[in-house]
Amino acid sequence: MDRRNSVAARLRYGFDTSMSAGPIALIGWLALLSLVVIVIAAVLLTGFQLAPEGQPAVDFPEAMWESLMRSMDAGTVGGDTGWGFRAIGLLVTIAGIFIFSTLIGVLSSGIEGKLDQLRKGRSTVLEQDHTVILNWSPSIFDVISELAVANRSRKKPRIVIMAERDKVEMEDEIAAKVPNLGRTRVICRHGAPTDIHDLAIVSPQQARSIIVLSPEGEDAFDADSQVIKTLLALVNDPRRAAKRYRIAAEIRDNANAEVARVVGGSEAQLVLADDLIARIVAHSSRQSGLSAVYSELLDFDGCEIYTIEQPGLTGNSFGDALMAYEASTLIGLVSPDGLVQLNPPMDSLIPAGARAIIIAEDDAAIAIATAAISVDPVAIRHAVPHAEQPERVLLLGWNRRAPIIVHELSRYVVEGSVLTIAADTPDLDEAVAAISVASGNLAVEYGRIDTTSRAALDGLDIATYDHVLVLGYSDLLAPQPTDTSTLVTLLHLRKIADTAGVHINVVSEMVDVRNRELAEVTRADDFVVSNKLVSLMLAQASENDRLGAIFDDLLDEEGSEIYMRPAGDYVALGQAVNFYTVTQAARERGEVAIGYHRPRPKAKANGIVVNPVKSAAVDYQAGDRLIVLARD
Repeated sequence: MDRRNSVAARLRYGFDTSMSAGPIALIGWLALLSLVVIVIAAVLLTGFQLAPEGQPAVDFPEAMWESLMRSMDAGTVGGDTGWGFRAIGLLVTIAGIFIFSTLIGVLSSGIEGKLDQLRKGRSTVLEQDHTVILNWSPSIFDVISELAVANRSRKKPRIVIMAERDKVEMEDEIAAKVPNLGRTRVICRHGAPTDIHDLAIVSPQQARSIIVLSPEGEDAFDADSQVIKTLLALVNDPRRAAKRYRIAAEIRDNANAEVARVVGGSEAQLVLADDLIARIVAHSSRQSGLSAVYSELLDFDGCEIYTIEQPGLTGNSFGDALMAYEASTLIGLVSPDGLVQLNPPMDSLIPAGARAIIIAEDDAAIAIATAAISVDPVAIRHAVPHAEQPERVLLLGWNRRAPIIVHELSRYVVEGSVLTIAADTPDLDEAVAAISVASGNLAVEYGRIDTTSRAALDGLDIATYDHVLVLGYSDLLAPQPTDTSTLVTLLHLRKIADTAGVHINVVSEMVDVRNRELAEVTRADDFVVSNKLVSLMLAQASENDRLGAIFDDLLDEEGSEIYMRPAGDYVALGQAVNFYTVTQAARERGEVAIGYHRPRPKAKANGIVVNPVKSAAVDYQAGDRLIVLARD
């Protein structure tokens, strides 16, 4: 007979299999062994009529109880009398010590194993109406902070994060870097966002919104590939919910956006990180302070952009509707078929079913004003044409966003303008040769220098440039060394300006928002914090499924854009003028006034005010600027 088929072998195999099933199986075997010992002892006690001296013999149930007590408590046998009863009681007690000590070890091991499993973060999240964040990047802390602000009015707000990192490490890092969560609870899980089975852990079917971050530690192509695979897993999961997902996904390289749009379809809003940052850097270089306007529009703590139905506007012209709000600012419309249009023609009529795009402090503050509108036509100034001059622009440093910045700059400058690129990267020659410009108005020249060297910067005659842009070497260095290099360059520029006795218009890109306060001492005109802006955009897009299209229009050369123009070109200076009058002055030029910039020492947000109360009067002075939405 084959030894493998013998009864003993099969019994041994069955026992081994059951033992490998875990603590529950071990507890079952110990319980069975305890029952066998107790039954045998009870049979012996009743069969031989054994009992303590001077006491009558016990029946079988009482004998089992006596045996059970001795197996659980070794001290019970100390009070026994009669050697026969003592002998059986001692054997039961010894067996009980073995069984219960083993049981304690099994329970301890099982509890420790369960805690280890919980620390791995593999248990399924049973939440509803929560926000899911997939992948881990430096942007995640700003995203969580913004969502915590947005969740202040929600009941039981939850943020669920899943990434291929240790759960405890994620929780510790969030606790250290995001101390003010308010009522929001953050739940971390370990898993691969590209795996359909792992995605089930965070219950995306029940989520209010999903944010897909570009993972850290990857180049742009690999990071975008991970994001696209995650979108594919979410949208095509056979167990997915029938309802439409609201997904905000970060894509670094614009070249991968088309594939991501095909995969995500109408359920995904794409935040093109490099494109967003590059365009804002380019615009801010020509209009210092513009990045603060974008930050204000994207920050949940300030005014936000809402798309909301306003039946009271139906049939009115867009120009008339601009004057319908006192504490909100109408900037565009979403047509009944979903088309976003910012600053449409003033005489265009608002159709039934259109949604208004409004800047407001809160959606509860959006209401059509009933009070009389006061406009001072005498204070309105008509447009005075300004002859544009060729510009000289200096770009210090280089990263993958630089070609987009150059292309964006070439759209605005007039003929004869020159861009000088000065950087120290290995492939600068090839990168500059591949640059695409929108027109022949901008000539591009370049040289390889150490941008952290004062001597090299002195050789550029920096005081002769109209605008200076400073980019970090983020493709070559980690975030902190990148910002350190940028800070050194900015400090040299400040010293050069002080020595020459001139003001140099400097706009700098920073990677980490924590370094902005350090950079303030350099007195640069504006800082574009790349991670912060991307984080704000992702958080807002997760709450507003039209925001991606709105910002695409804002940053598109064919659409309306934000400009900061002298207040004296619109209204009289040196006298109190309410914002209804400013709105009317902009309306007559086919523009939408959304705020103003009054640079004053220690002014909040550097004097930027978005969505002011229209009835409040302001005394504009020389140097003050109006923030308008215009087509050119």
